[in-house]
Amino acid sequence: MSDDPRLPRAAQIFVSFVVLLRANGFSVAPEQTTSFLAAIELLGPRSLEHIRQAGLATLAPPPERRATYDRLFDIHFRGAEAIEQAEGEDEETVRLQEQGRGDDEPPLAEEANESGLAAARAEALVERRFAQTSMSDPLRRLSREAARRLPRRRGHRRRRARSGPFADLRRTLRDSVRNDGEVLRLGRLRRRPRARKMLLLIDVSGSMKARTEENMKLAHALMQSAGNVEVFTFGTRLTRVTGALRLKRREQALSAASFLVSDWDGGTRIGDALQAFLAVPRFGGYARGAAVVIVSDGLERGDPAALRDAVAKLARRAWRVSWLTPLATSPSFKPQTEALVAIERFVDDLVDGGSSASIVAHLLSLGRRRAA
Repeated sequence: MSDDPRLPRAAQIFVSFVVLLRANGFSVAPEQTTSFLAAIELLGPRSLEHIRQAGLATLAPPPERRATYDRLFDIHFRGAEAIEQAEGEDEETVRLQEQGRGDDEPPLAEEANESGLAAARAEALVERRFAQTSMSDPLRRLSREAARRLPRRRGHRRRRARSGPFADLRRTLRDSVRNDGEVLRLGRLRRRPRARKMLLLIDVSGSMKARTEENMKLAHALMQSAGNVEVFTFGTRLTRVTGALRLKRREQALSAASFLVSDWDGGTRIGDALQAFLAVPRFGGYARGAAVVIVSDGLERGDPAALRDAVAKLARRAWRVSWLTPLATSPSFKPQTEALVAIERFVDDLVDGGSSASIVAHLLSLGRRRAA
């Protein structure tokens, strides 16, 4: 619609914003689009805030999706300027404290992370852009099979069943009325299964730079396929990117995430990141009873004892902890690095994370594990 040659050039940017909203799951009727354009003409407008308010009044985004509306507005009309973080840290980003080993490491040179094969501790604040590519076969498989193959748990609500541990007295009494007071069969109930929470922690440090883009695309596909997912990135900072990845269009979601995360391809401080995650009560609550998946090579430059303690605490809260590393190239893989040796006894799975296919296969296999 925004490319219609009959549409005035000045109006195309506003109509294309409506198209963007529809692509991300907002219901906007043609009459609302007309009212949006009329409101903008009435207001002038003199500022972008006038346009935002006109959209709120005429396009009527649901209150629970107001934050998504604002994020899409900023992406469309302001680009990078409004999404970039301010000078201070916000509640979604935790900067890791300088402590542990590696304090004598020299500052990170520009060429230090070019290969992405070595772990560093120093912080490098850079921006990253993601290429626009088609969805790969493993991600299509995840989108297609996630709903029925991701792990589930027994919920508190109950449903009718042929057999179960609970008696359905309401249905039993209702059936007895139809049979002149005779109880011919005792109705049964069982707990209704629910999707289990999933927590995805992605290493975006320099040693993982070759896999970062594919891992972020996989995180977006998982977020769109399952509703109960939280995603964090870590390197020299811990950043929650769940809100950005909720955007339906992958290009917009990854663009928003690229401005939230500032430590792409920097140092590797896994233990400090997990300790920071557990230290924030709101973050730590995401792990309780969840299937936790950590995608990292485990090339830690901090203190392995801090990493071991953090993974041990995480294992006590989570339903299952899986560590996916590109170093596990064969089923007979044995950890060699100091960090992976330290955490091996606390994780349930230490498997290959070197490709999207292997990660997707592991995620879909979690549904076969026995529910708690």
